[in-house]
Amino acid sequence: MAKEIERKFLVRNDGWRSGAKTKSLLKQGYIASMDDRSVRVRVLDNEKARLTIKIGRSAMTRDEFEYDIPVVDAEQLLGEAIGIVIEKTRYRVPHEGFVWEVDVFAGEHRGLVIAEVEMRSETDKPSLPSWLGREVTGDFRYSNQALATEFEHDRHALSHTA
Repeated sequence: MAKEIERKFLVRNDGWRSGAKTKSLLKQGYIASMDDRSVRVRVLDNEKARLTIKIGRSAMTRDEFEYDIPVVDAEQLLGEAIGIVIEKTRYRVPHEGFVWEVDVFAGEHRGLVIAEVEMRSETDKPSLPSWLGREVTGDFRYSNQALATEFEHDRHALSHTA
């Protein structure tokens, strides 16, 4: 079992683009969603798929179990997803010893840009790039789980700006 330890921020401007090293197209949806756990299916670049189970209530750290699955199975599961299927492009941006993942949302959440940094421990202190906006670590509204499953009743509650 792996631990997911991350911080999450809104993105203030496009300053990150010059440092982006890779990009991937993601589609993801939730098969199960509860306060302290979720089951997510994700398709990456229409070539790979993963089933992910996350458990935990901590704002920064949760247990995470990931398994490769056939893309055809993932596509079928996305058709059964709760709420909406999230579409986004993920850019990987190295910055002072850490890799930031910048998600540029499409579809229903077009205009939303969120950056996450995964850490080895909660005591890690990654340098914060100048293009980051407000920190939203622990704000459930900005979790992919909430963006997918609570979209209809929370559509206008989110600010898509930093």
